[in-house]
Amino acid sequence: MDIHDDKPRVLLVVPAYNEEGNILSVVRQITEAGYDYVVINDGSTDGTLRVCQANGLNCVDLPINLGIGGAVQTGHRYALEHGYDVDIQVDGDGQHDISYVPRLLEEIGRGADLVIGSRFVGESGGFRSTLLRRIGIKWLEGCIRFVTGLTITDCTSGFRASGRRAMSLFASSYPCDYPEPESIVTAHTHSLVVREVPVIMRERQSGTSSINALRSVYYMVKVTLAVLIEGMGQRGGRK
Repeated sequence: MDIHDDKPRVLLVVPAYNEEGNILSVVRQITEAGYDYVVINDGSTDGTLRVCQANGLNCVDLPINLGIGGAVQTGHRYALEHGYDVDIQVDGDGQHDISYVPRLLEEIGRGADLVIGSRFVGESGGFRSTLLRRIGIKWLEGCIRFVTGLTITDCTSGFRASGRRAMSLFASSYPCDYPEPESIVTAHTHSLVVREVPVIMRERQSGTSSINALRSVYYMVKVTLAVLIEGMGQRGGRK
């Protein structure tokens, strides 16, 4: 698909859990840039749903918290059912700069199926998270390279574009818990083209991350095992 000759229908998917202080600003940035969007309210316990309803936002309300994987998969299914060619995940905390969306779309237009917005290639500046998290990201980068041969410098990035092949795959099969690194391996093992483009991210506008120190340990163990099992399982299946 050439995005210049045959302009795709693009949907920005905004998974949101307890983002009442951020969601309206995020949606405003999206609409001002001229994009369609859907907010996936992932069983929030704060006023996120109330803010969406009061302001007439396009929102899918999940009655229970499915986690980021379930929320994103809901977005992929919504995009397919409504005839979109590309969907782009944009976090509900305001970290992702909508001005970089065209950069992701251009790479889709060049033949990529999944494009990751990376804080760690091509540009400097912006929010890069704590040293401990950067070490964890580097570790997961090595795990992904080991099982796929791909070098993805920002494998935990939730700023990513999916073309129709990736949307179809993820709509039927998507990791439930902390899915970003594992979904890269899943895409690769299904012969999809995965690439990165440089972006700059910001600190969240308000609220706090749901990943604390204890969850960080669980995250690293769980995601490492998931990446290795997914990748090695596909290797074994090809023998």
